[in-house]
Amino acid sequence: MAIKTSDLNAKLFGKANKRRATTPQEAQTAAKEQAQVIELSVAGEDMVSFELVRIPANEVATKTVVFADNAREQSFLNEHALSDVLTTLRERGQQYPAVGRKGKDGKIEVLDGSRRRMSCILAEKEFLIYVAEDINSEHAKFLSDVANAHKPLSLYEKGKEMQAKLESGEAEDQKALAKIFQCSEALVSGALKAASLPLELLQAYPNVGDLGRPTIVKLHKQYSELSSEHQVKLLEMCASNEGFVWQRSQAQGVARLTKEVSETIENWILELSPPKKAINNKVDLVKGRASYTRKGANLALNLKKVDDETMQDILNFIEKKLG
Repeated sequence: MAIKTSDLNAKLFGKANKRRATTPQEAQTAAKEQAQVIELSVAGEDMVSFELVRIPANEVATKTVVFADNAREQSFLNEHALSDVLTTLRERGQQYPAVGRKGKDGKIEVLDGSRRRMSCILAEKEFLIYVAEDINSEHAKFLSDVANAHKPLSLYEKGKEMQAKLESGEAEDQKALAKIFQCSEALVSGALKAASLPLELLQAYPNVGDLGRPTIVKLHKQYSELSSEHQVKLLEMCASNEGFVWQRSQAQGVARLTKEVSETIENWILELSPPKKAINNKVDLVKGRASYTRKGANLALNLKKVDDETMQDILNFIEKKLG
């Protein structure tokens, strides 16, 4: 007589619809099929049971929180940054449950799936998450870091991780960071610059993950050259009651929004701190032929259309005077 898979699982693991996953592929299959209970080996150690929990759309924000040590900056998660998830979610619902642990306060702490969580909040959809009771902080961090590997972190988020390595002493300089993170020193420099920028400035953009190193480096230079007073004013302009800068734009598409935000911020910076006009000390002796500039005790001559004989006369004169 044929036996149902769910019955077989019940005989093997003591509970119907319970799956043991020993490989990433098995775990992915179990998650896709939304088995009620799955057993996973976390960080290659003991097997841990995760039970599928369905959280109503109107309770996702209050009954779940994101793991505090998650490297992903949650304030960057908006409809543009989550467009890849939202499209599928609205059409077919959540395809893969998130992973979390039960917190001491009763809330579910999301370890893997913070983007899916926010997408469910924005789309007002039910949130599916596998929850375990006995996940320690070390394993929680492991699950969170592995999850973030699927969707690249922004330069800001990478920079925060790098800064933490420097502060903890795990890395002593940018060269060491490049080795740890397996990237170029130029990328390390850009990431650290991004991490030093205020959140209010970066939140002006529709999708911080799309900001490349050239944009970050330019923004860092412009912001750093402002006085402390002007920096405060710029951040106030970015964090208006009317919403973030990108929300005030009429532009369509992330690329156009990003370009417009950059131009807006650049114009604000110019308004706050106009560039100083260069002082021209050049004096014309003979218009179009001879001029000089004086800076302190130094004198620079600029001569045009000078033949060899005239040049020699001038050089002899200078040598006689200064020799």
